[in-house]
Formats: sequence, C-alpha cells, structure tokens
Amino acid sequence: MILAQLPRFHLSILAKPSFALSSSHFNFLNPKPSVTLARTLFSFASKSNLATVEPIPLSVSDSSDLDDAPVEISLDKLFIPPETDISGEDSASLTARILKGSNIVLSKYARDAQVVQADYVKSSVKTEDCPADGLPEFALVGRSNVGKSSLLNSLVRRKRLALTSKKPGKTQCINHFRINDKWYLVDLPGYGYASAPHELKQDWNKFTKDYFLNRSTLVSVFLLVDASIPVKPIDLEYASWLGQNQVPMTLIFTKCDKRKKKKNGGKKPEENIKEFQDLIQGFFETTPPWIMTSSVTNQGRDEILLHMAQLRNYWLKH
Repeated sequence: MILAQLPRFHLSILAKPSFALSSSHFNFLNPKPSVTLARTLFSFASKSNLATVEPIPLSVSDSSDLDDAPVEISLDKLFIPPETDISGEDSASLTARILKGSNIVLSKYARDAQVVQADYVKSSVKTEDCPADGLPEFALVGRSNVGKSSLLNSLVRRKRLALTSKKPGKTQCINHFRINDKWYLVDLPGYGYASAPHELKQDWNKFTKDYFLNRSTLVSVFLLVDASIPVKPIDLEYASWLGQNQVPMTLIFTKCDKRKKKKNGGKKPEENIKEFQDLIQGFFETTPPWIMTSSVTNQGRDEILLHMAQLRNYWLKH
C-alpha cells in the first residue's frame, strides 16, 4: 500500500507554508528501566515534563458528509511518529500525510496493513499465561458498552470473531487473536458498569493493569471512548493512568455515526470529542494519537490498520 492510495484528511493549514515542525519538537519521558525505548517513543508525556509548543491552526473544510465532518486541529497536536520528519513540507504535502478523521501523520512504516487472516488463539487470566511467541500486539480496552468487540470484528471483517452481546461485560479474560500469523489483536475486559460481582470486576482491573505494565510485546493500548455521549470521568481517569504509567496509548472514538438531536440536548460526536480533547489537556502536554470510528459504517477501519502497521513495523525494527 503506497501513500498515494491512502485515505486523506482534508485540512487547510493556516500557517505560513515555509514553517513546519519536525518530530524532534515532540519530547518524551525517559523510560523506566523496565520499559523499552520503542514503547516509550510511542508514549506521551505528563504535563510537568514538557514545554508548550505554540499552536498553528488547522481546520477542515465544511461538509455535510459524516466522513468529512468538521474537526479543528492544530499543528502542535498532530501525532508525528518517530523517524518522521515534516520539516520543510508545504501545506499540501502535509495534508496528504494525515489520516482521515485523525491527528496521525503517516510515516514510511505504514505498510502491510491489510488483514488477510484472523484466528482466535487463547484466553488468559494472567499476563504470564498469554502467548509466548514474541509477536507484537495491540490491546483494545474501554467501558463495557463502548462497542469494543464490534470494532474488533470490523477490523478483521468477521462478524463473530469476538463475542458481542447486548449485555456489557461479556469479555472476562485477556483474549488473543492472531492476525496474518504475524501479530495480535487483544480484547480486554471492559471497565465501568459491567454486570458482574464486585470482586470479579476488581480481579479484571488487577490483571488488566498488570498486563499493561508487564507485557513486553505490547506495542500500544487502543483506548475506546464513546463519542456519541458526553465525556465520562472514568474514561479520563483511565487515560490519565495509562499516561502516568508511560503505557503507549491511542484514543479510538467510537459510534461516530450516531447523531444526537440538538433539541433533546444531545451533542454531535465532534463536540464530545473536542470536549474530551480539552479535558485531557489538563494532565497531558502532548496529545496522544486519536481516530474517529464507527463499526456500523466502518469509518476509521482502514485508518486504525494503517496506524497499527506503522507502529508495529517501527517496533519490529527496533
């Protein structure tokens, strides 16, 4: 897959064309001894450790189409992967490198993104029981009714690869799905109001966090946030915990196809996403990568796979 064929995020850059930021403008926390350099490079820093970058406004042209919904983004809030230099690029070439409905700049590592095979491997309740073949993996986590299993099924184009249910909390283990015999998607227990005994939910929370902190093959956590409803404090708390523990994270905003009626007090997904972004600035200096998605329309599917591909290929190289 070449860059010319990739989805475009239609932005107009209001800054002078001669000015751009290189990846060196985005500093990261020094890794803990137990955290690899590759994982740390995809993490983001807590507010007290970074200097503020002057924002350069970017905007999206107005459109009634859902996939081209207006989203405001500033240049300092782009996610620029390691070994990706955008210095000297004009606005047109930079625009072509940003994934549609996201803040993610594509790198030279965005290749081999297609899913041609997906197989359930095993379910584990301890990190040490997870597959030991050393393949890179991406973990999906979110509130119990955020649409996590539906998104996983959408990514692999299979209706029943992951268990879906009208009742939240059906995922009770660390579930590994091997993709193309080369990497894993991992479905984790949902947090929040899963219909399970309090003691069991505490166990889920414990082994999930142990997995985040001690799983050496974890490339990134994909934290799912429901964009069809107002911001939930529990999602902000979960994002904060991941950042404070230097766990690489991508925000996946789900249910972006749902349009609440204004007269009933509802907000558009774009409004809820902006509110989440504003609130997350309170405890992060740099903005983590984020993508707008819908399992109904498959919005964001290709963008997630491309983002996973570039993170994965960089991780494998280093």
